[in-house]
Amino acid sequence: MRGIEGAIRRRGFRRLAGVDEAGRGALAGPVVAAAVILRDGRPIPGVTDSKLLSEERREGLYQQIVDEALAVAVGIVEVPIIELRNILQATLLAMERAVAELRVAPDGIVVDGLAVPQVEPTVFPVPRGDLQCPSVGAASIVAKVTRDRMMREYHQTYPVYGFDRHKGYGTEAHLRAIAEHGLSPIHRRTFARVRQIPLPLVAAGRQRC
Repeated sequence: MRGIEGAIRRRGFRRLAGVDEAGRGALAGPVVAAAVILRDGRPIPGVTDSKLLSEERREGLYQQIVDEALAVAVGIVEVPIIELRNILQATLLAMERAVAELRVAPDGIVVDGLAVPQVEPTVFPVPRGDLQCPSVGAASIVAKVTRDRMMREYHQTYPVYGFDRHKGYGTEAHLRAIAEHGLSPIHRRTFARVRQIPLPLVAAGRQRC
């Protein structure tokens, strides 16, 4: 009952759902959110911000979270909606979808960051919540592992981009691949960083069609 979640629980909120996302800053692929209700609020040892963990460690913790948590759900928003709504609104939609999919209704929701999705019941925004709140850290791992698996599947369809390595983020290798091969259907074409990449003439012409 220590820390931020402990303080919230002492106010009478017993079933707290931690919510976090993965893929907001990527140049390609979906944005994925997860919602996790830990059983009796018990932290799972080793859970923290997913970005601080190795892929192997995340995979192990993911399975432990799925096995031990009271409820786990994900929400996915694909590129067409990201392009239509913008990445912030798509991220909030993914969070809303994740909360809606929980098989156990939470009585409070702790969200990483200050952007608040339109969900019920009470939402507590916590900057760096994935480091400070066990349920949010668990959600960050579930979201990250889910999205990474999706990007590895996309790699099978679009192998020239290296999605299995950088997961759609703007690494130098990824930017070079875009400049050489043009854009794939899962690239976020409205992102300024993507629009600034000089495309090959054939690919650039194809984008205008």
